[in-house]
Amino acid sequence: MGGENLTGIMEFILLGFSEVPNLQGLLFGIFVIIYVSILIGNGLIIVVTKSDRALQTPMYFFLGNFSFLEICYTSVTLPRMLADLWLQRRNIFLSTCAIQLGFFLIFGCTECFLLAVMAYDHYVAICRPLYYPLTMNYKMCIQLVIGSWISAIPLQAGLTYDIFSFPFCDSNKLNHVCCDAPPLVKLTCGDNLFNEFLIYANAVLFGMVPFLLILVSYIKIITTILKLPSATGRSKAFSTCSSHLIVVCLFFGSAIITYLLPTSKESGGTDKVLSLFYTTVTPLFNPLIYSLRNKDVIVAMKKLLPKHFGPLWA
Repeated sequence: MGGENLTGIMEFILLGFSEVPNLQGLLFGIFVIIYVSILIGNGLIIVVTKSDRALQTPMYFFLGNFSFLEICYTSVTLPRMLADLWLQRRNIFLSTCAIQLGFFLIFGCTECFLLAVMAYDHYVAICRPLYYPLTMNYKMCIQLVIGSWISAIPLQAGLTYDIFSFPFCDSNKLNHVCCDAPPLVKLTCGDNLFNEFLIYANAVLFGMVPFLLILVSYIKIITTILKLPSATGRSKAFSTCSSHLIVVCLFFGSAIITYLLPTSKESGGTDKVLSLFYTTVTPLFNPLIYSLRNKDVIVAMKKLLPKHFGPLWA
């Protein structure tokens, strides 16, 4: 066992962006704007998909749930990050770190599953349109959403327990913006191969498997679209899927690099930047992508905003 055993430590020090002390105020302002934008943008998507009758379809039902998940996922990390930047107090109790990691992993895996469910919805709608009303009925949609939310809880809670049952050595300084699994494992004692194996196995099961299902779904979707005789039909089908594909690429691209590619103890800076993509960039761009590239959402927003806010602007 290398280094000093620090199993008795009561807290970690989240280094975050401490290497740029002169930019703390600027970073705080930027992340405040990002967090407020995430709350407003995704909240607006939820309200629009629930209030407009034209959007009472499985696709927008899943989108509303996805937007709610984005708010939950971001709220696990960003408020704590903002407090660290504002107060310059970077210590986090061991129990608080474990709770943050647990919810972070659960919401992250739920996002993987929901993205796979949304891809399956597109697959049925485009490749098996005659069976769509029967397959994607209300009961099935509820079951898919509930399954996405709860299926990851037992294993992610177990993984969190396993990580915090390892002894920590050398330092309690966590070179990251939040309590994430890879940087925590780097602080554990001795040979980290078993510890890292748990992270890789978890990433493959809850990350790569949904990603491969999405990939297979879109291979079949694209094959079907290319066979459509009408250019207008092909364009409409591609437009329907493009928003979801952009979100998938943003989220899975950064997460796969962080969790599946080999990292060294000195790669904390890169990990921090990549983590911002799947913790802040995807939730930030999600409402923009779906509103700017979706005519139905734009029409619903134009009807909703004047109705509720028109008197305030008059």
